[in-house]
Amino acid sequence: MIPLKDRNPTRRIPIVTIALIAMNVAVFVYEIGLGENLGSFFQNFGAVPRSVVSSLTFGHFVPGVVFPFLTAMFVHGGWLHLGGNMLYMWVFGDNVEDKLGRSRFLVFYVLCGFAASSLHVFVDPMSATPMVGASGAISGVLGAYIVMFPGARVVTLIPIFIFLQIAELPALVVLGFWFVMQFFTGVLSLGHETGGMGGVAWWAHIGGFVSGIALVLPFRRFR
Repeated sequence: MIPLKDRNPTRRIPIVTIALIAMNVAVFVYEIGLGENLGSFFQNFGAVPRSVVSSLTFGHFVPGVVFPFLTAMFVHGGWLHLGGNMLYMWVFGDNVEDKLGRSRFLVFYVLCGFAASSLHVFVDPMSATPMVGASGAISGVLGAYIVMFPGARVVTLIPIFIFLQIAELPALVVLGFWFVMQFFTGVLSLGHETGGMGGVAWWAHIGGFVSGIALVLPFRRFR
């Protein structure tokens, strides 16, 4: 199921959501021009679990953990990777930002990204494959959305064999199905390095989603 848009109006322009999308697109445009240097760019700005664990061992917490966890949220591995992430961010991010407020939403987004990366490293600590992409942080946004707007209608593209069907479904169904798929695929990926299951950091998605559910209510109460 691919969400296209939701029937959930907001009260103001989602400035932070738009800015985050713009930053991700800008970084990807920069990546396109790197050519053969793209691999080293991923190593330097992605979150490499083995390097993160090594940094923790030697006490290099800020340069070895905080820096790559943050920069990895803005690096993507291809057009489909970027496009899929930004689609989910555009559909669901504006409403979460509207409810939390702009500054709190930004903090919430970053914390979910850190939680996502942390679970990924915990599950596969010896992986040498860089983890890149905003999907962990965006998964946190999805977790927040399913808590705050479970009944919101989402216009969804549903592939059925060779046919495509468009239907309006509750967010609980769309995002619940998404999480179930992430969880079961993540379980199947255990024992493989990140690249062994199509190069997708499933446990980062799971960690981000669960952290979004856990954090959204305290953030709303704080507001």
